[in-house]
Amino acid sequence: MAITKVLITVKTYPSLSARYGELVCTAGFLEDGTWMRLYPIPFRKLKYDEKYKKYQWIELDIVKNNKDFRPESFRPATIDTPITLLDTIDTKGNWYKRKQIALKNVHKDIKALIDEAHDKEICTSLAVFKPTKVLDFKIEKVSSEWDKKKIDQQKALNDQGNLFEMEELPFEVVEKLPYKFSYVIEDENGVSSTMMIEDWEIGQLYRNTLAAAEGNEAIAVQKVKEKYFDYFALKRDLYLYLGTTKAFHYRSKNPFMIIGTFTPNIETQTSLF
Repeated sequence: MAITKVLITVKTYPSLSARYGELVCTAGFLEDGTWMRLYPIPFRKLKYDEKYKKYQWIELDIVKNNKDFRPESFRPATIDTPITLLDTIDTKGNWYKRKQIALKNVHKDIKALIDEAHDKEICTSLAVFKPTKVLDFKIEKVSSEWDKKKIDQQKALNDQGNLFEMEELPFEVVEKLPYKFSYVIEDENGVSSTMMIEDWEIGQLYRNTLAAAEGNEAIAVQKVKEKYFDYFALKRDLYLYLGTTKAFHYRSKNPFMIIGTFTPNIETQTSLF
């Protein structure tokens, strides 16, 4: 495939892969508003001048990921495919330019979206979803340690120089989040769903707040809730970027998780009279 221009809108919190080590699922839009997933990409191992930001256009040579049946899934063409960073779209005009790309196809019916995902002819695995209501924000304590087997596999990959090794400096795996954060949402038909949030930003918010609070987890999770529920859900015009995992795409009743948020201001119509 030729060089492709992609607007990055999603970076998930890093996960561990037995084959590739620490990976970030990246997704975004082509210029016509079509979704594209880029995986695998070892984001924290990229060169400094290749580390893209959200809402930044990038160019790279990609090919269809033939190990992933989902139609939106692509990968860099080669191990050392260069990534060219282009301009970033700002938030002027209440996110006007971002809306022109990101909001071309917005889903409001969760059952219809799940049906699209489970239909093998369509197989939708990335979507923008507009909840009618956000009912709750759930916080669940989970293990703070990565699976030992995965850590050992990561160390082995680093020792031998894995497929995506791009530097000789020691590399440490990112800390695992000790909490799972989820939205409870309601769609236009009153159907409620609980979906986990896997956005890179929610993980970074927790870690940064935890450091500022000198390790006080209660303060850190409260700050996360204040931003994602009190602010995003109640005071902003919240849209959700949804994505599936390959392993559970067809197996889960609802295969979607939240991989990002889109949060412009709520627009109010001014009366003409």
